[in-house]
Amino acid sequence: MNVEKIPKKKISELVVEQIEKMIESGMFKPGEKLPSMRELCEMFDVGRSAIRDAIITLNGKGTVNVKQGEGTYICEFDSTKFFNQTTLLPSQKNIRELFQVRKIVEAGIAEGAALNRTEEDVEIIGEILLNQTDGWESDYNFHMAIAHAAGNEILVQLMEFISSTTKKTMNEFYAQIEPNDEILASIKAQHNNIYKSIQSGESKLAYQIMIKHLSFVEELLQDRVLIDKAHETM
Repeated sequence: MNVEKIPKKKISELVVEQIEKMIESGMFKPGEKLPSMRELCEMFDVGRSAIRDAIITLNGKGTVNVKQGEGTYICEFDSTKFFNQTTLLPSQKNIRELFQVRKIVEAGIAEGAALNRTEEDVEIIGEILLNQTDGWESDYNFHMAIAHAAGNEILVQLMEFISSTTKKTMNEFYAQIEPNDEILASIKAQHNNIYKSIQSGESKLAYQIMIKHLSFVEELLQDRVLIDKAHETM
């Protein structure tokens, strides 16, 4: 009997769901400031890292807007929500075109992050790596945190659009590579090298490592598509 595994949810995912429900119910209203990090920790009885990961996810979704030195605010309107219906079909052509865009955008973002990152940005990226799991959300949080570190809101919005097109495919991708410790270790090592180059301010190195990382993931996805096609013809 084939039984699907029940996915384990991170604490931060549960916090995201709770905050979204509070917004939908009107408890948190558009334009209002969210409670402080300490207050949210007490409200949900969780640690700072869970709240921080949840805020990064909500910020990436366009649900909240983090204003440095001021706090986190509920967004009144986000144009990227119009793009959330877009999905990437797992074909070789689509993957090739998507990663062509990702290399152009994200390599530049990594370079910008190395030049513009703050100590808080470095701390956030480091905590994401420290607590990363073998799933799409952790990967998403890592790349979005780098986008925020680059200091350009338009790039953040563009990254959110790109991520929304790949969510289903990347979820399936991580589900398939989960048993492969070697691949997972390679991806984590690549993430760590990107982080170190940003932390040390080596912009050109950050650019190069990001290109290599995206090329690695693209090749894995292309191989997966070929395997799926082979199974379909059997």
